[in-house]
Amino acid sequence: MATKKSTAASLPTKVAAAKPDRSGELPTDVGNGGELHQHDGVTALTTNHGVAIGDDQNSLRAHPRGPTLLEDFILREKITHFDHERIPERIVHARGTAAHGVFELTASLEKYTTAKILTEVGEQTPLFTRFSTVAGGAGSSDTPRDVRGFAVKMYTKEGNWDLVGNNIPVFFIQDAIKFPDLIHAVKMEPDRGFPQAASAHDTFWDFISLTPESMHMIMWAMSDRTLPRSLRMMEGFGIHTFRLLNAKGESTFVKFHWRPSLGLQSTLWDEAVKIAGADPDFHRRDMFENISAGNFPAWDLAVQLFTEDDAAAFPFDHLDSTKLIPEELVPLKVIGRMTLNRWPNNFFAETEQVAFCPTHLPPGIDFSNDPLLQGRLHSYLDTQLSRLGGTNFHQIPINAAKVPVNNNQRDGHMQMNQPVGRVAYEPNSLMVDGPRETAKGFRSVAAEEGGTRGRIRSETFADHYSQARQFFLSQTAPEQTHIAAALVFELSKVEHPHIRAAMVAHLRQIDETLAQRVGSALGMKTLPAPAPTGTPAEARPPSPALQIIGNMKDTLEGRAVGVLVADGSDAALVNDLLGAISKAGAAFKIIAPHVGEVMLSDKSALQVDGQLAGTPSIMFDAVAIIVSSAQAAVLLKEAAAIDFVRDAFGHLKAIAHDAGGQALLEKAGVEPDAGVVSAADKAAFIAAAKTRQWEREAKVRNLP
Repeated sequence: MATKKSTAASLPTKVAAAKPDRSGELPTDVGNGGELHQHDGVTALTTNHGVAIGDDQNSLRAHPRGPTLLEDFILREKITHFDHERIPERIVHARGTAAHGVFELTASLEKYTTAKILTEVGEQTPLFTRFSTVAGGAGSSDTPRDVRGFAVKMYTKEGNWDLVGNNIPVFFIQDAIKFPDLIHAVKMEPDRGFPQAASAHDTFWDFISLTPESMHMIMWAMSDRTLPRSLRMMEGFGIHTFRLLNAKGESTFVKFHWRPSLGLQSTLWDEAVKIAGADPDFHRRDMFENISAGNFPAWDLAVQLFTEDDAAAFPFDHLDSTKLIPEELVPLKVIGRMTLNRWPNNFFAETEQVAFCPTHLPPGIDFSNDPLLQGRLHSYLDTQLSRLGGTNFHQIPINAAKVPVNNNQRDGHMQMNQPVGRVAYEPNSLMVDGPRETAKGFRSVAAEEGGTRGRIRSETFADHYSQARQFFLSQTAPEQTHIAAALVFELSKVEHPHIRAAMVAHLRQIDETLAQRVGSALGMKTLPAPAPTGTPAEARPPSPALQIIGNMKDTLEGRAVGVLVADGSDAALVNDLLGAISKAGAAFKIIAPHVGEVMLSDKSALQVDGQLAGTPSIMFDAVAIIVSSAQAAVLLKEAAAIDFVRDAFGHLKAIAHDAGGQALLEKAGVEPDAGVVSAADKAAFIAAAKTRQWEREAKVRNLP
């Protein structure tokens, strides 16, 4: 198979800059050597021990598509240093939310695997699932534009299985050796300590502009997928290819998908920004309130199964984590269901201390040679050793297996067990009933690995644009517009023109119209030449499965409606509308100018859930305004009331109103459309509330 050595994109021409006065600063060439390595006038990249590095783009592999070698001291040093950069907060995924639940298998995969959790139909396996943002710290908000972590720890009868993924099926990089660079680039810039939980800054886009393999992921990151309406309404993906191993020793490739029972839904960018200000804990609160109310979130577990021969026919390499397998090529098979039904008793003890590791697999599941996965197999364990204080983190209750643990590992920091006896080794003849190897234990797939070892990336990893183009062209028109708008927003925050130009050059390889839209909005008179590539994008058929809008469920189940009322609101109208909302499966909250109770027109009292200024319309999927004419006259002088209406309309939500509400709509400049209906027309409101009014968007904001 053809191979090539992968390198970063060509560096831009160095921009001359005034040299700051650094007199009195400590020397930067800390070490024993004094002088830095020089080669052709360029400072050489070295290990922490001064050894010059010849290739910082690729891990050492047995062959171009082979497993990563433990011998790779450069990879291990770089990843280990990265893993230990933060104490004790997670470096990535620091802000998380989690819940307990169960997994029930509904279709056996006994033909493909011996793993009991995938073969015993009806068996309920306890689990713990953690959702998280990636870039921000533990104190950041819930709703930034960011990838979301989606990690599930299943306490199976054969040991723990950690399926550690994201809500995006692909990733930014192909090789784990680049993970520290990616995260260093997206995190706060080290000289200034900001921005927090944001990718709209120079270091991130500088790295991305020099890393063409990231272009597919950038399309996902700039899409509405990174602005989920709720953690209950996003997908989860194992990202990598894994292997299943059956009783005969036969191997089948597998990719894992979590599909939410409530369907997909996202916020708009302006909405996400305002939610972060109104309720930084929006997603965490949403999960807590729904589990507490018995509205248990659920996901189907689906798999894509394929053979070596199937993989050989793909127009991409399934070992490349920047690629996905379209569902039209390999359909999903639903095999089980996860339900989250219990909130943790203690956030620190469980949500904060839970430790996920991709290395935690039961017999019957195995790894592939994906070089990103291969690096993660080292990184996650190494991170837990640092973050949780030592090798005994598996004894923390949330991490402990629910089956007996028997081995000869002893002692260590925070050892809570008290092993007995004189034997702590194997094999031995002194403890006849001690733990021994078993034929039913974990087995690795017997796969031939031949070829020339080296820091070589397979030629099959070289296509960086075809799936990026496929993803963009698969989106609906509003979703394409949102991608363009996100790129404009992010790149407009970049100070260096050459970085903006480099990104637009990449966009020209993805879609010329997209590049034109972004370049024009960034004020470019002419577009830069397309980015150089040895592998131009191929035309791939659109994949409707990649959309959000086209795949939204026709339901209000799991959604929330805000109903703005005041003293004197029409009791019959309010009660009829609340009944219709509940019947449709949605929750509702009563919003009023004050907390406590409001007195409706029939003198009945209605409990208020939120005060108007503190509960804006951004918190809801649809709103209704039912106020008397007298109260409307008062609210016309209240900015929070006008904003309540204006934001709901600007965020494309359905609005129900009575005569008093109409006065607020007129004050807010709302032009009636199909999504603005009379509160008396319950059916029309429920129908409109199930989706956004996408045709309205062009009327309320200028988008690229």
